[in-house]
Amino acid sequence: MKLKDLKPAAGSTHRKKRIGRGIGSGHGKTAGRGHKGRGSRSGGNTPARYEGGQMPLSRRIPKRGFRRLQKSETAREQFAAVNLGRLGTFGAGAMIDPAVLADRGIVRAGKKIKVLGGGDFNLKMTVRAHAFSDSARAKIAAAGGVAELIEG
Repeated sequence: MKLKDLKPAAGSTHRKKRIGRGIGSGHGKTAGRGHKGRGSRSGGNTPARYEGGQMPLSRRIPKRGFRRLQKSETAREQFAAVNLGRLGTFGAGAMIDPAVLADRGIVRAGKKIKVLGGGDFNLKMTVRAHAFSDSARAKIAAAGGVAELIEG
């Protein structure tokens, strides 16, 4: 068999339906759109969710849960979370603040930092951040370090 001998199976292909090409074509006059109504007009027909004027399903069923307003979503403070386990790469006695974390590529520059208590931590160091979880604060204190809160 050669490439030139390939062709589709018999009956699997059809000629293109040429709509609106005169009465002799069988698809003239209304061009398969029927008579009048929304479906016959250009740009016509209805969206899939349309129910003929009946109250749509999306409006009939009860709404559940709390949907936060977009404006309060944007007003909420955004923090970059850092686990204590990631701070183990810094040596003992280090001074860690947002600028140092940004230099190392742990967080993006200009983001507020929240230190979380995930991972092992046993180095004595000073950690400065905008927020601390209770477990992080306890682990830092247990290791003999200081958790300083950055105001504003």
